[in-house]
Amino acid sequence: MKPATPRLAAVLGVLFAVLFVAAMLTVNNVPHLSDPVAAYGAFYDGPGDTVVTAVAIYLVPLAGIAFLWFAVALRSVLDGLETSPSAMAHGLNLLSGVLFVALLFAGTAAMATPVLLTTIGGGAPLDPEIARGLSALGYGLVFLFSVRGAGMFALTTTTLLRGAGVMPRGAAVVSYLLATWLLLTATDHPASLLVLPAWVLVVSVVLLRHDRRARATAPGTTPSPRDAVPTPRSEP
Repeated sequence: MKPATPRLAAVLGVLFAVLFVAAMLTVNNVPHLSDPVAAYGAFYDGPGDTVVTAVAIYLVPLAGIAFLWFAVALRSVLDGLETSPSAMAHGLNLLSGVLFVALLFAGTAAMATPVLLTTIGGGAPLDPEIARGLSALGYGLVFLFSVRGAGMFALTTTTLLRGAGVMPRGAAVVSYLLATWLLLTATDHPASLLVLPAWVLVVSVVLLRHDRRARATAPGTTPSPRDAVPTPRSEP
């Protein structure tokens, strides 16, 4: 089976970053845990329904699917390199990526339950206290647990790319710092998760640089005029 190209993995990473940032910016309009109960009642009885529905049905699922494509393409690139990756990092990489998406979907579903109950189920609006409890469950699943899976994915991916000689030292240091933030942070503010798309963009740039080098050194590649070695003339 032909492995995915680094360019494809990079494009999928950029796509995920755009969708995920859009989702987090939209989630920021949802009442936070520190807001009063009245804010939840006003939000879920008013135009806030449209915001949560858009996030739950469109942005987050599409972002999660794009992340799975990115993760699979990235692993395909790593498997195509002539290196022996760490067995532990290789296994944890796949598990942590799937865990991140699964908890992200579950947390979003919990936060969207009050809206889905009324718009799709046709039921009466939930009590604001219950809506706040479901939001707390969603925030916990996303910002305390799924973010840990994202941090482990970033950590193991950085280790695999560094071990394969694809990621330079400077980019690896930045990637490890971002992964550490995802592993240790504990906040309910959506902006904290913007570290993940930032890390994905760093990896995408590294993959594009690697793809350019691979194409330049591929057999049969025509050298550019400035790289060509002039042929010495023979004296008459």
